[in-house]
Amino acid sequence: MTQLELFQAFVAPAIFISAAGLLLLSINTRLMGIVTRLRVFHKEKHLAVIAGKRQDVLILKGQIESIQYRASKIKNAFFYTLLGIIGTMITCLMLGLTLYAQQALVVAVLIFVLSVLSMLVGMIFYVSEVAISLSSEKQEEQLYDLIDAMPESIDEN
Repeated sequence: MTQLELFQAFVAPAIFISAAGLLLLSINTRLMGIVTRLRVFHKEKHLAVIAGKRQDVLILKGQIESIQYRASKIKNAFFYTLLGIIGTMITCLMLGLTLYAQQALVVAVLIFVLSVLSMLVGMIFYVSEVAISLSSEKQEEQLYDLIDAMPESIDEN
């Protein structure tokens, strides 16, 4: 393997690192939005408990569980994408070792394939969360419509 070929071999995995970094930025932004919503719902639930609004507490509890489910999907997307980046970085290092030990190429290819598969798993989690996010928003809209339609006398009990 010439030095030019080796340099080209280094660049290919590095492109994955850059692309995955942008993807992680997107996933992180989504995760922070979900965490912020969870905090708001927990606060609303706490205030509803203090006010003795049992119906509101039950409804908010359902929303919290739904958002926590989404958060777990995003966490998994984040984890597997990070794992893919780590593997890609190790691939770059292994390709450097091929200057001294040609067997490192086999290990580098294996790690690279596993890294891409890890990123693919992360994307599957991300897509599945995005797919349920709109249904979650519709449930939330129905929740507030239900709360708005409740008579005042129920809230006071």
